[in-house]
Amino acid sequence: MPVLNRIAGFAEEMAGWRRHLHAHPELAFACHDTAAFVVERLREFGLTEIHTGIAESGLVAIIEGQGEGPTIGLRADMDALPIKEETGLPHASTNEGVMHACGHDGHTAMLLGAAKYLAETRRFRGRVALIFQPAEEEGGGAQVMCREGLMERFGISEVYAIHNTPALPVGHFQTTPGPIMAAVDSFDIHVKGRGGHAAYPHECRDPVLAGMAIGQALQSIVSRNHYALQDLVVSVTMFHAGTAENIIPDTATIGGTVRSFDPDVRDMVERRMGEIVAGQAASFGVEARLDYRRYYPATVNDPDKAGFAVDVAREISGEEAVQAEGWREMGAEDFSYMLEERPGAYLFLGQGESAGLHHPAYEFNDEAAPYGASFFARLVEKAQPLA
Repeated sequence: MPVLNRIAGFAEEMAGWRRHLHAHPELAFACHDTAAFVVERLREFGLTEIHTGIAESGLVAIIEGQGEGPTIGLRADMDALPIKEETGLPHASTNEGVMHACGHDGHTAMLLGAAKYLAETRRFRGRVALIFQPAEEEGGGAQVMCREGLMERFGISEVYAIHNTPALPVGHFQTTPGPIMAAVDSFDIHVKGRGGHAAYPHECRDPVLAGMAIGQALQSIVSRNHYALQDLVVSVTMFHAGTAENIIPDTATIGGTVRSFDPDVRDMVERRMGEIVAGQAASFGVEARLDYRRYYPATVNDPDKAGFAVDVAREISGEEAVQAEGWREMGAEDFSYMLEERPGAYLFLGQGESAGLHHPAYEFNDEAAPYGASFFARLVEKAQPLA
């Protein structure tokens, strides 16, 4: 079965929704106008059970099927990024410095398309919970929705999400059983020495020299403390110190990110960082403090649900257009919190060649939307079929 004919028939309408959202992007938890637009469309589709104000601007809408059955959750993220758009498109952002540079406008339009189809046909048992989530890019909106009782309140038994990717041709799908996106942590290391004249370093305790040694030593975590066949990234991305060429400063600050998949690896990295910082500080006669912050956990697909999602994707796009055991991403995704609470799967949907995600020239490809909407719709019909 290819893209559903009914969904293909309102592809231009989906494109219109998406372009409206693209022109009016909102950040983090403040997706109030976006949510209002979504609610307006859902009411046009005849939906009456719409719950707003979840995680500030998130919402959940329920579609009742025919007969008793479980509730399946479908999630789309709504928030944009603090990026100045450079596409020059007629529907470019009207909110200066804010842009849908990750395709969340497209994700929202795809779920709206699936909602329109499912509300019309209702060829499934049980219920569908349409989850429109704020703050994926920053703030962990999925975690907040889960903390507010999302899964229990709506009786969700399994949950699915899609993210577009320029790495695949239009309409192609990719996923993998188990971990698919990494956990993300951040760190800052604050080094305090004793500044002074650069001509007399013996009178100082140089935080720059100590900071450089710490930064280099951190790279030994991946190369010497970690099994080489496990995925791990430790990246130092910031080093701030000094104001003049002839002054040794009092302080230096180092920052960066850690990406991993295994909780034990995550623990090891934090422990080794603390040991390295303390040891290097002692060797250089300075003080140093590690501030290690854990953010999104790894996004882990349930193997059975990922296999089921692959079967659905193959119905939509064909055998050759679906990678069932594809790559793992070192990027992170807060859908991980939903997958910690319920089994489900996260998939990538190809949108063809374009500027990369988070790039000021990025534009979601509307040709991909019917594939995503059809996937969501068939997922429900296949997971909860009528007798």
